[in-house]
Amino acid sequence: MKTKITELFGITYPIQCGGMLWIATPELAAAISNAGAMGNLTSGNYNTSDELRNAIALTRQLTDKPFIVNITTMPSIRLSAELLKDFFSVCCETRVAAIEIAGAPVDTFLGKEFIPMAKKAGVKVLHKVGTVKHAIHAQKVGYDAVTVAGFEEGGFPHKDNISTIILLPKVVEAVNIPVLAAGGMVDGKSMAAALALGADGIMMATRFLATKESAVHPNIYQTLIDKNESDTSLQLQSLLQGFGLQVRALRNKIMDQIADVEKNGGDLSALLPLISGERARTVWKDGNAEEAMLTIGQSVGRIHDIPSVSELIERMVLEAKEAMIETQKKILPL
Repeated sequence: MKTKITELFGITYPIQCGGMLWIATPELAAAISNAGAMGNLTSGNYNTSDELRNAIALTRQLTDKPFIVNITTMPSIRLSAELLKDFFSVCCETRVAAIEIAGAPVDTFLGKEFIPMAKKAGVKVLHKVGTVKHAIHAQKVGYDAVTVAGFEEGGFPHKDNISTIILLPKVVEAVNIPVLAAGGMVDGKSMAAALALGADGIMMATRFLATKESAVHPNIYQTLIDKNESDTSLQLQSLLQGFGLQVRALRNKIMDQIADVEKNGGDLSALLPLISGERARTVWKDGNAEEAMLTIGQSVGRIHDIPSVSELIERMVLEAKEAMIETQKKILPL
């Protein structure tokens, strides 16, 4: 499969893993890259630039293929803007294949000098966007590609609540840089649909969570299999209002508590104990899916097994090709 994304990254298949706090580790990133797709190493897993540098080195020990590093540019208690700047610099110094920016644009959140820094180092920079306006801005300031995330995605969808199937072709028509589709991407059929809508590839996170190499607790795997597309909820609209974002996560006890706090006008101090990333870190390992905000997308409704990464990617590529052939058969000759 050859697209603008495979050519941009030098990968075999136009599939990228999205950023996942505590999950997108060197081991998972390398497994995905070794299977021909684009693995993701999430910088938020680390507390210092040296820790990230060591994680990049470990990933390179596990794969000689390209991988991307996620940097989430949003206010954080643990990750200061200065640390995010250091993360970006480390990625450029170590010349990773690409940096994925999720959140505010690099030029406004970190500084105008950072995209030129990446270009000088030969590092590609992508921005995950939820509106046409933000995609146009990304192209204008020099991003190499954008990921279009519909509101189906887990994590931080835009407050406009526009689905991928509507947003994706609008962005493709508005920019001339490569476009990845995210939100609802889960298998070969969704990949074929994204390509038909003009995307150059797809980005998935929830589906890669549901693979053997993510190494979460068996209870979490079973939860992913058992849940359906209606088992997520949107919260934190008030907290993230300034960014135009919200959070989609698995519907559970903690999300119900978050909803109650917001309904009663609770502030950040009341929310912090509930939304702490450390809670999720514990849950991925101990398996109690009720005890943390688990950012999972609506694609969970189409997850029915826990394959290895290589099995998943091989199956997706075959299924995408079959879907395209079957679609072509349905088109009547002129």
